[in-house]
Amino acid sequence: MTSFKPASWAYAEDFAYEPAHIEAARQQGEHLGATPVSPAAGAALRMLAATTGARTVVEVGTGAGCSGLWLLEGMPSDGVLTTIDVSLEHQRAARAVYQRAGHAPQRTRIISGSALTVLPRLADRAYDLVLVDGEKDEYPAYVEQAMRLVRPGGVVVLDNMLWHDRVADPAVRDETTMTLRALAKTLREDDDLMTTLLPVGDGLLVCVRR
Repeated sequence: MTSFKPASWAYAEDFAYEPAHIEAARQQGEHLGATPVSPAAGAALRMLAATTGARTVVEVGTGAGCSGLWLLEGMPSDGVLTTIDVSLEHQRAARAVYQRAGHAPQRTRIISGSALTVLPRLADRAYDLVLVDGEKDEYPAYVEQAMRLVRPGGVVVLDNMLWHDRVADPAVRDETTMTLRALAKTLREDDDLMTTLLPVGDGLLVCVRR
């Protein structure tokens, strides 16, 4: 197996072009403590939204709107992003960046509250793509809901699935790392899914529902 050299990884991370309005949203997210996706991870989200023609998208974890902007860039002009977050401050920031980017208000549905309270109220098989980027210890519960929400042929994406290089190190056995490692294995072995792990940003696990 060919080793993935650090220089190649850095080149791939820097390869994605980050538009100025998304860069500003990313910087604001960092300032607010809402860790944003990297440009490479954002570009991957944009491509996944575009290749699936995703008109209905759910995002768990609004942050300051950085990942939402990437998704909206890949969605068709009539697509609607439903984004969920417990922080009103983050949602205010996201609403402002969506507006500055020129997205019409009806293209985003911003819901305040716990994702585990909101997700069960959303319709079965009604979504093309679900992005999970919330509380890591709640990922298994988010995924259970996401699999209910996404249509056949739809995509579920989990961010932070390399968890700062901790998941790949078998010696690291803290609760969060163990949860993410076990979840990835479960999803990989699910016959109803086609799953791959993209080494961009902090790791995107991509699952296509058969």
